[in-house]
Amino acid sequence: MALSKPKLTTCLWFENQAEEAARFYCSVFKDSKIGRTAYYPDAGQDIHGKPKNSVLTVEFELAGMPFTALNGGPMFKFNEAISLQVPCKTQEEIDYYWSALTADGGAESQCGWLKDKYGLSWQVFPDFMGDILAGSDRAVAARVMNAFMKMKKFDIATIEKARRG
Repeated sequence: MALSKPKLTTCLWFENQAEEAARFYCSVFKDSKIGRTAYYPDAGQDIHGKPKNSVLTVEFELAGMPFTALNGGPMFKFNEAISLQVPCKTQEEIDYYWSALTADGGAESQCGWLKDKYGLSWQVFPDFMGDILAGSDRAVAARVMNAFMKMKKFDIATIEKARRG
């Protein structure tokens, strides 16, 4: 299936799990789909070292955002300098994404950050956080930040309590 041609696409470099990862991410996010898959040809095997007809790239879309998963080899790994953000409206959404993305070897971190089983970093957070932190009431922002800095997975009830003072 051909996906729309956006101006920008995020390319995610995997050692050899591009197809598996694309399918996993599409299973987690609604309104997602797999697009075209490209395969390594005979050419360049002395450089890329990948077997002929093994998966080169998989195009996929998560909630309307395009991605390409690349099987590029073990040279590069994900790190926290780049993360994907998942703003959530409810605690149930936060719980769902947190659980799905940390499953099967993912790892929790601080302040709504986690790594999935492929090592990709995500931020799962209440969608109203930006309004609080950029708001004019700096005392509210400070109370909320003080509350969530102690959290791994965000707890909306605790954040709302800090917001109210």
